[in-house]
Amino acid sequence: MAAREDPSREGRPSWDSDSPWLPKLGDLRGRLNPYRGPEDDPSPRPGGWLASVAVVLRPDPSGRELELLLIRRSRSESDPWSGHMALPGGRKDRRDPSLLSTATRETLEEVGVPLARKGEPLGNLQVVQPVGAHLPLFTVLPFVFRVPAPTVARVASREVAAIRWVSLSHLQDKRNQTRFTYRRNNISLRFPAIDLAGHPIWGLTHRILTDLLHRLDADTAGDRDGQPTGSGS
Repeated sequence: MAAREDPSREGRPSWDSDSPWLPKLGDLRGRLNPYRGPEDDPSPRPGGWLASVAVVLRPDPSGRELELLLIRRSRSESDPWSGHMALPGGRKDRRDPSLLSTATRETLEEVGVPLARKGEPLGNLQVVQPVGAHLPLFTVLPFVFRVPAPTVARVASREVAAIRWVSLSHLQDKRNQTRFTYRRNNISLRFPAIDLAGHPIWGLTHRILTDLLHRLDADTAGDRDGQPTGSGS
């Protein structure tokens, strides 16, 4: 289990201008969509709802690499993505003033990281929606945050089975590119994926991370839209 967060670290994060990873994040801010507030939230699809996720970035202990926070969802028969790798986040609550607030709240509830206090929002990525008639009709707005190197996460919700910090170089490495076959009833679809110690990163999460990597580096390998290439069987 991940280490618990040190409650003694208070206040907003301070950033070392000499850190080699900081210019990369500075470039990223200019490549993200600026978020002004609720007026930038997308509209839900008819009969659907809104959700947001947090793409949380921190420098590794060496300061030369960026790491990204992922969760592995707990297994549940009611969850189409049961047991899969994902980003912290969830459905907008009626008490959330914006989708940015949703991402912040859900991240605290799921992995114990207080983004409102220790994180800095850099902007948002492209809106994504599930592919498939049998999937829920939600619309996801991904937000990118940076947090200080000492930031740790923990399993803080029964919806989360495990957490994992993964380097961006692992996500970019062509050797980790694979395909994931999604099977449901008589349907079989193959999706682009990234292998993470035997756990595929696919679907919405893959599409979000591919968007992020392309903005960080135009030469990043991978299928940008992450659409399925198989067919029903």
